[in-house]
Amino acid sequence: MTDPQTADLRAAARELHDAGLCVLPVRSDGTKAPDVRSWTQYKVTRSTSEDHDQWFGNVRRTGIGVVTGAVSGNIELIEFEGLAVREGLLEEVTELANNSGLGDLWQAVTTGWADESPSGGVHYKVVVEGRPAAPNTKLARRLAREDEYTPEERQRVAEKPGTQIVRVLIETRGEGGFVVIAPSHGSTHPSGKPYVRLAGGPTTMAVVGPEDLEAIYALCRAVDAMPTEEKAKTAPRPKRDLPAGAVRPGDDFEARTDWPDIIGDEFDPIFTRGSTTYWRRKGKTQGISATTGHAADRDRLYVFTTSTTFDSETPYDKFAAYTHLTQGGTKAEHFKRAAAELRGRGYGTEPTRRRLSSVPAQHFADGSSALDPDHAPDAQEGFEGGPHLRSVPSRPELDITNEADGIDGVLALMGDGRLPDLYKRSGGPCWVYRDDNDDPVVQQLGTDNLRAYLADHVTSFTVKRNPATEQLEEERELLMPKSCSTILGRKDWPLPVLRGIVTSPVIRPDGTLLDSLGYDRATGLYLEPRVPLRRLAPQVTRDSLDRAKGIVLDQVLKDFPWVAASDRAHFLGALLTPILRPYFHGPTPMFVLTATAAGSGKSLLKDIFRHCYGIADTAWPENDTELRKSITTQLYGTGQPVVVLDNLPNGCIIKSPVLSALLTSEVWGDRVLGATSKVTMPNDRLWIVTGNALRTGGDNGRRVLWVRLDPDCPDPDQRDNFTVGDLRPWLRHNASTLVAALVTLVRAWVAAGTPQVRVRKGDYSEWASLMAGLLDFLGVEGWMADRNEARDQDDELQEWALFLEMWRETYGGEPLATGAVIKGLPNHVPRKGDEPPSANQLGIWLKARAGRYFGTHKVVMVVDSHRKQNLWRVEVHADRGTGGHES
Repeated sequence: MTDPQTADLRAAARELHDAGLCVLPVRSDGTKAPDVRSWTQYKVTRSTSEDHDQWFGNVRRTGIGVVTGAVSGNIELIEFEGLAVREGLLEEVTELANNSGLGDLWQAVTTGWADESPSGGVHYKVVVEGRPAAPNTKLARRLAREDEYTPEERQRVAEKPGTQIVRVLIETRGEGGFVVIAPSHGSTHPSGKPYVRLAGGPTTMAVVGPEDLEAIYALCRAVDAMPTEEKAKTAPRPKRDLPAGAVRPGDDFEARTDWPDIIGDEFDPIFTRGSTTYWRRKGKTQGISATTGHAADRDRLYVFTTSTTFDSETPYDKFAAYTHLTQGGTKAEHFKRAAAELRGRGYGTEPTRRRLSSVPAQHFADGSSALDPDHAPDAQEGFEGGPHLRSVPSRPELDITNEADGIDGVLALMGDGRLPDLYKRSGGPCWVYRDDNDDPVVQQLGTDNLRAYLADHVTSFTVKRNPATEQLEEERELLMPKSCSTILGRKDWPLPVLRGIVTSPVIRPDGTLLDSLGYDRATGLYLEPRVPLRRLAPQVTRDSLDRAKGIVLDQVLKDFPWVAASDRAHFLGALLTPILRPYFHGPTPMFVLTATAAGSGKSLLKDIFRHCYGIADTAWPENDTELRKSITTQLYGTGQPVVVLDNLPNGCIIKSPVLSALLTSEVWGDRVLGATSKVTMPNDRLWIVTGNALRTGGDNGRRVLWVRLDPDCPDPDQRDNFTVGDLRPWLRHNASTLVAALVTLVRAWVAAGTPQVRVRKGDYSEWASLMAGLLDFLGVEGWMADRNEARDQDDELQEWALFLEMWRETYGGEPLATGAVIKGLPNHVPRKGDEPPSANQLGIWLKARAGRYFGTHKVVMVVDSHRKQNLWRVEVHADRGTGGHES
C-alpha cells in the first residue's frame, strides 16, 4: 500500500515509463481527466521523461494516470466499479471463473496489477497479445434504483417519465482510454481518498491472448443485469390474439421443451447458479459460452462467443433458438416454416379460419389467337397441320398480409415458374403480346403493369381477425403499388431470360429446330409466329425439298425483274436469314432493295417479309440523331425480326456513321426514350432499306448487299401474267405454306451437315459462308457475285477510284503537292458540292484515305523534308502482275 503523504509521483512516473507506458498527469478537480492542454497526441505518441519532469516536479501534483491501448504496449483495463464490488459481482465472477476452468487465468489477471479506487472499485490491467486493444466497452450494467438517483437524475425522470437510469458495473478501457492509478490521492478523486495498489505492478501484468481475454469478458457479461433486448430478427412478428383456448405452436413448444433438447448438440451445461445455467460450446475445455435463465422476464439463450451458429450477444427464446437451428435463420419466413413444422408434430392448436371464396382455375396457352384450333391451317401435302398448345396450372394463392412476405412470395412464384408468360431482359421484367396490327411487342413492366398482371394470375389475399368472432378471415387484396415498385427496383429477378422474339421456326445453335410455340428455355427465344404454323414431318425427304424449292424459286420469286442472278440469291439469303439467325454469331449486313423506277416490285419483296415474319416498318429519319432513336425503339419495343427503313428519297446516298456502327455491332446500347438509364439489346434483326436508284457512301458500301430490280419497260406496275397471279392475295392465303417451304429448305441443309462455302465479307464472314453453303446446296447461283457492280453503287468509292486512276495515268508515280493535283486534274478531283476543294482541304481528304485502296489504286504520302511539306503519289496493287506495288 502507498502512503499518500509520502507519494512520489515523479518516481511513480519513472516506474511506469520504464515499463513502456504512456504517463499523463491528472486534474485535481475530481474529474479524473488528463491535466494537459490536449491529450489526443498521447494516444499515439508516448510522453517523455522531460514531460514527466515538467508535470511531476511540482510537489503539489496529486494525480497520475496512463493511456491504455497500443501507445502503452497494448494494455487493457478491466474495471469493477465500487457498486459492483459492494454487490458481490467480483466474488460472483471469481466463482464463475473457478467453475468454468478459468480459475488460473483469473488468478493471473487479478494478481498481475491491481489498484483499488477511492470508491471501492478494483482496476485490473492486462497486456493483450495477438490483437489490437479493443475500444472501451461496457460489460455489465443494471438499472438504478430510485433511492440511488442523484438530484439531476430525478429531474431527468420528472421531465421525461420512463427514462432509464443505468449504473455501469463492469467496463473496460482499451484503445484511446485513460485510467487514474495509484498513488494518486487528494483532490484527484471527489472523495479526497487515495488510489491504492493492491497487487503487482506495471512489470507483472498478465499477458492474455484474444481467446482468453474474450473468455474473461464472457464471465463479466454473464453477470450483466441488462443484456441486449431481444432483437426483431430473433423474435417472431408481433402476435395477434387468438380465440379462447387457442395456442400457437411456438408458445406450446416454449412451455413443453427444455433447453438441452434444443441446444444440446451445440453446448454443454457447466453449472447452475440460482436460475441461471451456464453453458460451454462443444469442443471447448474452459470458459463459458452462453447462459440461459438469466433474464428476469423470459427464459432466453444468450451467447457470448462468436464461434457458434448463433449471433453473439443476441438473446433467443426457445422458439427462436429452435427456428434458427432447424430453418437456418430467424426471418419471418423461417418462423413460419418452423411453426408449420411444430404444428405437424402436434404443438399448438389450429385457429379457425374462414377461407377466401375460391377463384375459378385459369389456364393459359403459349402463343396467339392465330394458333387457336379454329384458325389452324388445313393440312397440305408434305406439311402436316395442327397447333402446339401448352396448358398452365391454375393460379396460385399468396398471403400478402405482411408486405415483405408478399414480395418474397411473388419472387418465390417467379422462381418456381408459376407465373406464365413473364420474362426478364435488360431493364427488368417484361411480357410479350400482340398489338392491333397483330405484331409481337415486348412490354417492359411498370408498377401498374405488374400489379395488373398479378391480379390476373395470382389470388392474393390478406388475413384479418374479426374482432367480434376472433376468427381469422381471408380477404381478396391486390399487391400494393409500392410493393410492385419494390419488386421492379431489384437488380435481378428469378425469371427466364428473354433473348428475343422469333416469328417462324428457327434453327437453334445446336442445329435442332425450334418450332414449339411460346418460350424456349434452351435459347431464351419466344416463338410468336406471324402465321399459323404447319407441323413439319420429322425428316426432310427429297420430294419435300423439291416441293419447297418449287414454291420459293419457281413460284414466289420467279417473275421479279432481277438485274442479275446475284440479286435473286441475295434476296433469298435475306429471306432465309431469320430462320438461321440463332444458329450463327455476329451481325448481318443491311439489304438494299432498289430499282430503276417505281412499281418495279420493291414493295412486293417487302411484303414477302411482312407475311412470313412480320416487319417493323419505319420511315427514313431526317438525321443521325433521329436514326439512333428509331433503331433503339425498334430493338427495344418491337418483336419483328425484320426492320425496314422504307422509301428513301430517289437517288439517296446511304451514308451514316450511326448505321455503320449498328451494322457491325452484336449488341446495341442506348438510352430509351422517357428513361434515364441505358439498356443494351442484342442486334439480332435483319435490316432492310428500300428506294429507287439508291447508292452508298463512306463505310456503308462495305456493309450492304444489293437486291436490284430493273423491269426495263415503261409503266412497270402494269405488268401481268405472273406465275402466282397477284402476289399479295396469294401471300394472304399461302403464307403458312411459304414459311413451311423456307423452313424445309434450311432443314434439308442442316440434315446434310450444314455444308459451307468459305466467303470473306469482313464482319459478316461467318454468316456469308453459311449462306453461301446453303444456297450452293439449293443450287442457287450468284451469291455475292456482284462485287464489281456493288462498287459501282458506291459513289465515293467510284469517284475516288476514277480520280486515282487518272492521277496515275497522268503523272505515274511522281510525288505531287495538292495544289499541283488540283491544277492538273481540275475535272477529276473529288468535290464537295459544285466547287473544287482547296489545296488544304484536299490534303485533309488524302490523309483520311491514305493507304486505302480504291479499286487497285491507293494514295501514299511522301514527306518532302527539304521543302517542309507533304507530297502525294499514287501506287498500284500487285494484281497487275508485277509481283509488287508499282512505283
